[in-house]
Amino acid sequence: QVHLVESGGGMVQAGGSLRLSCAASGQPIRNYDMAWFRQGPGKDREFVAAISFSGRDADYTDSVKGRFIIYRDNAENTIDLQMGSLKPDDTAVYYCAATPIDGSWFPRSDAYDYWGRGTQVTVSS
Repeated sequence: QVHLVESGGGMVQAGGSLRLSCAASGQPIRNYDMAWFRQGPGKDREFVAAISFSGRDADYTDSVKGRFIIYRDNAENTIDLQMGSLKPDDTAVYYCAATPIDGSWFPRSDAYDYWGRGTQVTVSS
């Protein structure tokens, strides 16, 4: 069982930056592929970014490529999402997710086993 807690959300003006963090407990995340998803007002939850258990591979949805970077620190049991050049469309609750490695990886699938409660990011124009 992995417990995930997100932090770092807040309100920022368009063009600004925020860094989200996800702290994991219960299991070492080195055995898990990790991801960030988000759900904007009136929208379905969508994939944002994912990082493989080793940190060697990362995937991003097109709308955040070049603006967001996903990091992981297996020693600290955390993953971060550095967000830059924020836009009002980035306004959402951001969720951290984890799934145990099993030889395959579908980063954009929402079939992750563990989810945090989310942290709100609001970008004003």
